[in-house]
Amino acid sequence: MKLLLISDTHLPARARELPPQVWAEVAAADVVVHAGDWVDVALLDELEARSKRLIGVYGNNDGPDLRARLPEIARAELDGVRLAVIHETGAKQGREQRCDAQFPDTDVLVFGHSHIPWDTVTPSGLRLLNPGSPTDRRRQPYCTYQTAVVREGALADVELHQLPRRG
Repeated sequence: MKLLLISDTHLPARARELPPQVWAEVAAADVVVHAGDWVDVALLDELEARSKRLIGVYGNNDGPDLRARLPEIARAELDGVRLAVIHETGAKQGREQRCDAQFPDTDVLVFGHSHIPWDTVTPSGLRLLNPGSPTDRRRQPYCTYQTAVVREGALADVELHQLPRRG
């Protein structure tokens, strides 16, 4: 099962559209995960139409129309992998311990907010993933997203992808 992980798209505030490379990943993915800060409901509609399966949450920049359709925390079991998605996990300092306490029955937690890619494992074995942003790199050298595979009940092949800089 192929996963696409994105967050902090901020459309149309930070970019007019998702990059073509990301849309190609949407088409190839079995599950698309969006960790919030969509900004406009149009992207939610388009991702729902173009994804085989979409799991998403709202972020701090998402208004009432998105909050009416998306949860603050989403949970799913993907071929034996217990996934949770949330927009914010708080400060970098102490993140692993906070997430262990908040998500004890979770294998993988996808989050966003910082636009900073993240891939760590907590003391309890929880995998923490932040795909960065495909549209707003902020202080990062590149816009980014992640892909992964669920294979035999485990997460595998987690890869961070850098997008070409926009001209």
